[in-house]
This record gives sequence, structure tokens and C-alpha cells, in this order.
Amino acid sequence: MASVVHLVRHGEVENPDELVYADLAGFGLSEVGRRQATWASTHLAAHPIGAVYASPLDRARETALVVAFPHGLQPLVLPEVTEWALMSRWAGLPWADLHIHFPGELAAYLNDPLNLDFAPESVTELAHRIGRAVDALADRHSEQEVVVVSHQDPIQAARLQLTGQDLGRLHHDKPRHCEVISLSRSVGWRQSSRSAPTEAVTTTDL
Repeated sequence: MASVVHLVRHGEVENPDELVYADLAGFGLSEVGRRQATWASTHLAAHPIGAVYASPLDRARETALVVAFPHGLQPLVLPEVTEWALMSRWAGLPWADLHIHFPGELAAYLNDPLNLDFAPESVTELAHRIGRAVDALADRHSEQEVVVVSHQDPIQAARLQLTGQDLGRLHHDKPRHCEVISLSRSVGWRQSSRSAPTEAVTTTDL
């Protein structure tokens, strides 16, 4: 039997000023984000989940609580799956103003994420950090299913690295809020499924 790790991006965040929230405290889920978390919880409810892990950041822990509830579990904080350290460099600034404070950096991030000499953590280091954590969980929960609630770029980088894809594709088909990406490991890792909330769940006028 394979070990299965379900990677879940946290739900949408309450962020009316469109700031880079990075690892700042006080950024919890919006109303839409809570609905998205409920969708992920329902999606995974029938799976025999043995443990739920979460990044230490508010938005991930809040999502993990909702996902863990049907299984009678309490999420465990896993610092290794926290946000990309690059985001801390920009924390608290509006995305629209990054070009003023850090000229050229956002464009570089979007166009060539493998070559960011200003980043405190490279995308390769990020992929290895999250990938090692996922591997360790698969060892700890051999032939079981676990959930890891993390962040968009960490999940994407780990997914690409574990399944043998090019990290240069970081911005290609990135995980949406509360999308569930299921990876299974027998000999190596493979992506067994991915599923995201429907448009109706993510609409703000529900």
C-alpha cells in the first residue's frame, strides 16, 4: 500500500488592503475562505485520515481545524511547512507598491523564480524544505493518509520536486485556495488526484 499526503492550500484570507501578509499575525480566513475550508473538509471526510498537520500561520491553522473536525482530530503544527521566506521580505506592503520599495523583484519572481538572488530562501531550498517534510510524514504514517495545510508556493514547489517536474514551472497551474492535491508514495511520488472548490463556493455573494 502507498502512503498518501493530501496537500491543501489554506482558504482565502481577509485582506482588504491587498497586502503581502507573509508570516504576519492577524490574517485569518474571510467568509469565502471559511466556505472553502468547509468544502475541503467535506471532500476529505470519507478518507481515513490519520493526522492533520498545518503551517503555524493563522490562515493555515484555521483551515486545518475545519478539515480535521470530521475525523475527530486536532491539527498538529508543523513549522517546516510554513510560508516561503521570500514573502517575509515584502511583508506588510501592498502588492501594488512592491515595485516602488523593491524595484524589479516582483517581475523577477513572476518571470524567473529560479534566479532570485535577493531571496532569503531560494525556490530550490523551499522545494527541498517542504519535500523533506512530506517525505518524513509519509515515513511516520506509513501506508496511511494524512493532510498538510500549507501555502501556495510551498505546495507548488514541493509538488513539482517530488513528482520530478521542473521548478521553473512554479507559476504554471498553481493550487487554488483549499485545493486538495493528493500525492501517493510507493516507490516514488506521484500525483494521484487534485480537486478544488467550485466557482459557487468561491463567489462572495452567496
